[in-house]
Amino acid sequence: MKGETIDYNFLSEKEDKAREIISIVAAALKEKGYNPVNQIAGYLMSGDPTYITSFNGARKAIRQLERDEIIEELVKNYILAINE
Repeated sequence: MKGETIDYNFLSEKEDKAREIISIVAAALKEKGYNPVNQIAGYLMSGDPTYITSFNGARKAIRQLERDEIIEELVKNYILAINE
């Protein structure tokens, strides 16, 4: 292995972070009795973070991502799911 180049994929790491944050936020919303789809959609359309509960740090977590990053991750995973 000496001398071999390690392939570092920054995008993969970024995608993993987005996936983890979306999962945390959805779980917190569900636990508090909210519909995660409706709440996340409201946040994405309005930019208003109050659509996301502060329970378990969900609101703080989602603000670590740009809304376009969240949309990209959701669309990518939706397309992958329907093509399987």
